[in-house]
Amino acid sequence: MKKIGVLTSGGDSPGMNAAIRSVVRKAIYHDLEVYGIYNGYQGLIDGNIKQLDLGSVGDIIQRGGTVLHTARCLEFKTDEGQEKGIEQLKRFGIEGLVVIGGDGSFRGAEKLTQKGYPCIGVPGTIDNDIPGTDFTIGFDTALNTVIEAIDKVRDTATSHERTYVVEVMGRHAGDIALWAGLADGAESILIPEQPTDFNDVIDRLKRGQERGKKHSIIIVAEGVGSGFEFGKRIEEATNMDTRVTILGHVQRGGSPTANDRVLASRLGGKAVDLLLEGKSGRMVGIQNNKLVDHDILDILDQKHEIDLDMYKLSQELSI
Repeated sequence: MKKIGVLTSGGDSPGMNAAIRSVVRKAIYHDLEVYGIYNGYQGLIDGNIKQLDLGSVGDIIQRGGTVLHTARCLEFKTDEGQEKGIEQLKRFGIEGLVVIGGDGSFRGAEKLTQKGYPCIGVPGTIDNDIPGTDFTIGFDTALNTVIEAIDKVRDTATSHERTYVVEVMGRHAGDIALWAGLADGAESILIPEQPTDFNDVIDRLKRGQERGKKHSIIIVAEGVGSGFEFGKRIEEATNMDTRVTILGHVQRGGSPTANDRVLASRLGGKAVDLLLEGKSGRMVGIQNNKLVDHDILDILDQKHEIDLDMYKLSQELSI
């Protein structure tokens, strides 16, 4: 193998640039040519591909987002779109591909692998919803962004003696909500993986009110429902002054934490190692602080699971 490519796909996450840097520099160290594919699979179809050198990835390890940019690409889900991408790979002589992204990105990588182009997946998503790895690139940074925001919300909640509902990202995964809720001492945490018992939320608020508590924080993962709707229902049920904060895409931005920079660097380097070993259709991950790799098909067949012990603890601590 003499030439490899790297692309980022799906939602951006802090640490993607650190992973790109690691892939490029590790590959060049092993005398490989590296090509950056811009705008994800759409860029692959369009041939938006440029050779990268050491300077191409200088001064990016501390930057959020992705210097290769990213885009959704429905066309790549079709055989015709995949064949267009393969033609571009042939045109540039690219023999292997590192795909940094989430579930949808890995499905594209698996399609290319099945058509004869070795691909390695690197999990990059703030939702931390990829099986086979304890953490995904960007989760730690997003979590710290949420915690910082909730700390500030709690200041004004205390000052005005209000209940605040904070909606965080996580359509199908509640990791951000759960970890932030436990770290910030939220009274209730609503996540997609567990049935929402609205009466329990109200009971907790009323118990706190009865013992003299003047403010509360409720964290809602976006996959559970609208933060505004929950805020309205809480105010009607308790007559408490209730406000809603939706953090939105601010959770995806910012300079990656040290944990995300190190994780991204390790996973990027491991991806290059696997290509050099002749492996394909694999996803790299980290489990118990050890680098691992799994068959992408096995990962796609699995369902992300929440840490139920952590969820139980959060309920016990918020009595």
